[in-house]
Amino acid sequence: MGNSISFAGNVLSQMFWIATPPLTEKNLPSQAGKVFIVTGGYAGVGLELCKILYAAHGTVYVAGRSESKAASAIAAIKSAHPNSTGKLEYLHVDLSDLRTIKPAAEAFLARESRLDVLTNNAGVMMPPRGSTTQQAHELQMGTNCLGPYLLTKLLTPLMDTTASSAAAGSVRVTWAGSLAVDALSPSPGGIAFTSASDSTPVTHGNPRTDYGQSKAGNVYLASESARRYTGSSGVVHVAWNPGNLRSELQRHLDFASRAVSMALSYPPVFGAYTELYAGWSADISPALSGSYVLPWGRVGVYRRDIASALRGKADGGTGGAERFWDWCEKETKAFA
Repeated sequence: MGNSISFAGNVLSQMFWIATPPLTEKNLPSQAGKVFIVTGGYAGVGLELCKILYAAHGTVYVAGRSESKAASAIAAIKSAHPNSTGKLEYLHVDLSDLRTIKPAAEAFLARESRLDVLTNNAGVMMPPRGSTTQQAHELQMGTNCLGPYLLTKLLTPLMDTTASSAAAGSVRVTWAGSLAVDALSPSPGGIAFTSASDSTPVTHGNPRTDYGQSKAGNVYLASESARRYTGSSGVVHVAWNPGNLRSELQRHLDFASRAVSMALSYPPVFGAYTELYAGWSADISPALSGSYVLPWGRVGVYRRDIASALRGKADGGTGGAERFWDWCEKETKAFA
């Protein structure tokens, strides 16, 4: 009973009675001279974040697979902020096709000598049953986890270099979690593996469960990245639940589910405030690398079984995050 009450309280605290965002466009310092990538930056929450960063004079790469959508978004942002001294650029990448990740990273590295924050914002939610990536992975696991994992891996050396001369804790990678981490991912652990000897995540065939599992995967990747890298490189990794928002993610929901979701959701800019806190707030020190940011900018917790999965067996956990990391590495190695 106690665990159920704790779980319900945690879920409800991410949906209702949320405090005012502590970091917005109104108090974000100038980002002049800094460089950012926002995947899925031409729609929804990503678009709102790009608006804020460009208005603060940052250089922002709008990453995604649709050049036409990116061009329209970039034109609209520039028109709305004519006094910005920042820069907006399109970066082609299709997170559902691992073949596009390395060319995207190489294109960016050829143009920039620093990367201050990588916001792994893009994702897909509850597509038609049986949807897969170009490499035949379940679409949500492939797009939400494998693509961002490989992109982050390929950009990490530049972020390490940037961190060596930047303010401590200011260079970050942020990963898109969701309320679904708590509410929809399989229990125990957030990710179900094929067997004790096979770290392949189970494809449940239920888009809701598979979505929750992919979002738990991003929490795993943020935590495991922090464990492996933050101490030596200084790059901070944070996962976040943007909140219940109205965005293109809901395009695959049926009419009834979409209506309920819209009634309980907030404008996309509030999700951008959550991302802004995770990626830019001075509250997030290196000691908080691997933490989980809740709407609209506060450090929170996840389900107890997921917290256990984030710890290795030597530390009293189940080692789920380590297993998932190894699977991501294996599945993306040929494309690195």
